[in-house]
Amino acid sequence: MLQGKNAGKERFSYLVPAGTISFRNVCFCSFGCPGTIGRCATAEVVAKATPGKMAATSSSDSDSGRAESNEANSKWLDAHYDPMANIHTFSSCLALADLHGDGEYKLVVGDLGPGGQQPRLKVLKGPAVLTESPLPALPASAATFLMEQHEPRTPALALASGPCVYVYKNLRPYFKFSLPQLPPNPLEQDLWNQAKEDRIDPLTLKEMLEGIREKAEVPLSVQSLRFLQLELSEMEAFVNQHKSKVIKRQTVITTMTTLKKNLADEDAVSCLVLGTENKELLVLDPEAFTILTKMSLPSVPVFLEVSGQFDVEFRLTAACRNGSIYILRRDSKHPKYCIELSAQPVGLVRVHKTLVVGSTQESLHGFTHKGKKLWTVQMPAAILTMNLLEQRSRGLQAVMAALANGEVRIYRDKALLNVIHAPDAVTSLCFGRYGREDNTLIMTTRGGGLVIKILKRTAVFVEGTGEMGPPLAQTTKLSVPRKTRLYVDQTLREREAGTAMHRTFQTDLYLLRLRAARAYVQALESSLSPMSTTAREPLKLHAVVQGLGPTFKLTLHLQNTSTARPVLGLQICFLYNEALYALPRAFFKVPLLVPGLSYPLETFVESLSSKGISDMIKVLVLREGQSAPLLSAHINMPVSEGLAAA
Repeated sequence: MLQGKNAGKERFSYLVPAGTISFRNVCFCSFGCPGTIGRCATAEVVAKATPGKMAATSSSDSDSGRAESNEANSKWLDAHYDPMANIHTFSSCLALADLHGDGEYKLVVGDLGPGGQQPRLKVLKGPAVLTESPLPALPASAATFLMEQHEPRTPALALASGPCVYVYKNLRPYFKFSLPQLPPNPLEQDLWNQAKEDRIDPLTLKEMLEGIREKAEVPLSVQSLRFLQLELSEMEAFVNQHKSKVIKRQTVITTMTTLKKNLADEDAVSCLVLGTENKELLVLDPEAFTILTKMSLPSVPVFLEVSGQFDVEFRLTAACRNGSIYILRRDSKHPKYCIELSAQPVGLVRVHKTLVVGSTQESLHGFTHKGKKLWTVQMPAAILTMNLLEQRSRGLQAVMAALANGEVRIYRDKALLNVIHAPDAVTSLCFGRYGREDNTLIMTTRGGGLVIKILKRTAVFVEGTGEMGPPLAQTTKLSVPRKTRLYVDQTLREREAGTAMHRTFQTDLYLLRLRAARAYVQALESSLSPMSTTAREPLKLHAVVQGLGPTFKLTLHLQNTSTARPVLGLQICFLYNEALYALPRAFFKVPLLVPGLSYPLETFVESLSSKGISDMIKVLVLREGQSAPLLSAHINMPVSEGLAAA
């Protein structure tokens, strides 16, 4: 007798032969599993042998008990795993949507193909491929959005591939948007015109095109780049075939996302936001597919996150190839804020008002929407991909990070909520409604496998249970002393005379700033600073006194801080009390100072006093023909311990 429980806690049973291998944690939902019980994501089926016959048991039953207990404690149910699914994609090329309006959510995959060959658009229903169609170029991103408010409200599918965005409705081609062409390099155009008139040979054309590619700011066209890859024997035929064609320079799409147009509702009309190879962001109209706005970036965008509505107020966040993250607003054509990372970004996810960035230094960083860094969490392995986990029934938003060691870690801020161990390194993640299950996690592995997990309806992510987060010492209560009578009286006085105390503080603060400014001006006018403030004489002076006495060694370190210009014609003068000290030379010339080097200038100072007193020696750096010194240093000489001992 085979028994189990479905999601509604109703018991069901059906007869099976004795000795049949049992199913455990089988999902009887809409993924094509055996049976038509309905939604039974928590089904557990156990085969029991009839009293008259003993069922055959496996030799690994004792070993599987530990795995079953771990699975029972897990927050996820294993719905499907196919290591031979042959799906090679990234997180940006996965999307979940109700493409037919029947309540059955499908998975859209922009498949790169094995080795980046034969890219295809696949639509999966459950674990099986529903439709499959070839793509002209490798996909860059996939997104679903509503184009209009008319009924039936079925979302459209947008797939970015090469320089085009292919829009599908009801899984049928609907519209193709192509990026506007860019003006070609004028030098490149002139070279192909000369080749058209047979004024230059193919070898000369190749040499000149290589020179343009290395120095010119405008990149070459695809035609010229293909020509540079040819062998010498193939060049002449290529030139004869393409010399009469018009030079075209076409950019490509690197990333894509959606932005709500005028409402924040889930089923509101959305605009497409494109990031291109020529360092631009384009916002497209959802109906006419015209460019609504264009924004410029310092580098090529690779990850995009948006918030707000286009007609009201929105904010675009772009992670670029130069290792920086730029934040743009509705009224700005250029970035308003910039976040400079110490490594290249590998993922960008917005969790509420926090931007979570994964870097190649095996770490997650949290930033505000203005670029202020909040926290950093170190990962045990390299981050391969990231995505958002949103459990709307519990109001949970967290970030998922797939690591190179096969783990998928779920974080809310710095707190580790859960760790999923995948059979292989995960290369893409997608969480949402799939089939008729609201909380489904879809993963593809490095070897092309497909993993589908369902979050248990009883699962609760408890913050602070992970190994990361604040130390336990922060939760310890401090022994705050009791309020004394003096503390209470002082508090009352501050309440009554708070305005007068603030004014007194501000007055003293202004006086302090005034005195500091006067002292700074006096130091500049009298050249009391050890560093020169003039651009013509960039000097730095440092003095060291060595010895116990009565003879001291005085070393002056003089440095020319200029980058390229040497300094010549300087002199050093010592001012001191001749009754206390004696120097062999009180005035000498300084040799040529080479930029960047520190020159030690040594002299000896002899103490003449036998009373154990000391004084100050002034060191002046002078320029010939000028009365004011360039630099000055006041050296407080130590007491001569040799005379004191004598």
